[in-house]
Amino acid sequence: MSQIVLQMNNIMKIYPNGVVAVEDVTFELEKGEIHALLGENGAGKSTLMKVLFGIESPENGEIILEGTKVDIKSPLEAIKKGIGMVHQHFMLVPSLTVAENIVLGVEPKKNSLFTDEEKAIELSKEIAEKYNFEIDVREKVEELPVGLKQKVEILKALYRGADILILDEPTAVLTPQETKELFIQLKKLKEKGHTIIFISHKLDEIKEICDRATIMRNGKGMGTYQVKDISTAEMSKLMVGRDVVMEFDKKPVQLKETVMRVRDLCVTGTTGIRRIDGLSFDLKAGEILGIAGVEGNGQGHLVEVLTGLSDKYQGEISIFGKNAKEYSIRELRDSGMAHIPEDRMTLGCAKDMNILDNMFTNQYHKPEFSGRVLLKNKKLEEKAKELIKEYLVKCKSYKQNVGMLSGGNIQKVVVAREFSTDPKIIIANQPTRGIDVGAASFIRQRIIEFRDAGCAIILISADLNEVLELSDRLAVIYKGKFSGVFSNVKNIEEVELGKYMLGIKRDDNLEGIIYEQ
Repeated sequence: MSQIVLQMNNIMKIYPNGVVAVEDVTFELEKGEIHALLGENGAGKSTLMKVLFGIESPENGEIILEGTKVDIKSPLEAIKKGIGMVHQHFMLVPSLTVAENIVLGVEPKKNSLFTDEEKAIELSKEIAEKYNFEIDVREKVEELPVGLKQKVEILKALYRGADILILDEPTAVLTPQETKELFIQLKKLKEKGHTIIFISHKLDEIKEICDRATIMRNGKGMGTYQVKDISTAEMSKLMVGRDVVMEFDKKPVQLKETVMRVRDLCVTGTTGIRRIDGLSFDLKAGEILGIAGVEGNGQGHLVEVLTGLSDKYQGEISIFGKNAKEYSIRELRDSGMAHIPEDRMTLGCAKDMNILDNMFTNQYHKPEFSGRVLLKNKKLEEKAKELIKEYLVKCKSYKQNVGMLSGGNIQKVVVAREFSTDPKIIIANQPTRGIDVGAASFIRQRIIEFRDAGCAIILISADLNEVLELSDRLAVIYKGKFSGVFSNVKNIEEVELGKYMLGIKRDDNLEGIIYEQ
């Protein structure tokens, strides 16, 4: 007989702007299970977990923990009650050691004033050994690979006594090898009696690791299922209300003129470390060049210099036959470059501005929308309505602030802005990160349509399915260099790709991707 450890009954959450985020949802956890929580962005799953973790207060409903009704008003209360949350964006202090991060806020004291550092190391070692996490607790977090940072976050929660662990998109930035290692650890936690809520958009992973799955759509529960009894296609349909295209028909690549030429590119970071180390490649119209790699291997620096956000580099970047340093940002944009940034909230949008303003920030100066003195508001409003409809943005109207939308809908606003400028080059950095299968499928389909129309695309993604499915050529970046380049993308195995991403394997004769001239 399964033991119920948590019940969330008839939860209702309405935000001050009138949005019903969660409507009469019931969610139940059995002790020692890995339970998937699925749904599109805006489906309400994050809000439901925020209610459980004390970040949000519900308008209605009850939480019963271990048979007792509880009122969780803050994350601190949730932690005291044995609930821990590992956020998608790690909450670690990079300059501190692993041990210092694990005990942060609940440090062992010496003379009741100062932190007992040796005791902190001892306690951190104990918890790591107890759960078979191989990690050097004296090492600084900033020097750790992403997979180990994930483990530090989990150890932090376990150190604070978490019996129920909420994992938000835990594999979003992990290689196949790191994901496999994480799953081994999660199964061990399950064996020790911990209960895990696994929020993910990767349906294959849910099939592999989870026992049951609760599916949400438009703020409502669509039922709880035994994972072994439901297919990924059925899960997708319950999430989005329609069949989702999981594979794409791509026409054979039709290479055209070279639109970007990069030679011996070097970028030095703020700490003096070389982040891009002698990259050379050509980008041609009509192709998707995929770039895979573990985060922090130079992808961000590469995007900054290619999009004109930084001119601090050595080497040569030529765009449409012209030295990139000769372009202003507006000239670069007007020449036909679109950029979907990695972080939609920091670089992709102005969250306190409305949807219309966000959609046209790069187009207000164009004669189509701007008169001699005043903006052509009617034209802007008509176009905004058209884009909202075309890109399936869920919102009340174009007057709604972008910050009030779900993550997936914010991403659609960013993509609508970038794709509505008739681009000739698209730099897409993590274009579908953290968004649901329906929205991701829609954006990927658009990327293929642009490629087929002769656009040149650089696709940087931590989602290996995405880069393998969409890329015509694929490069792996490791410590600022290409460690492997593949022209026949269909024949690459994910595990093989992971070896190049981790630097276990590399092509030492490689000097970048250079077409024969």
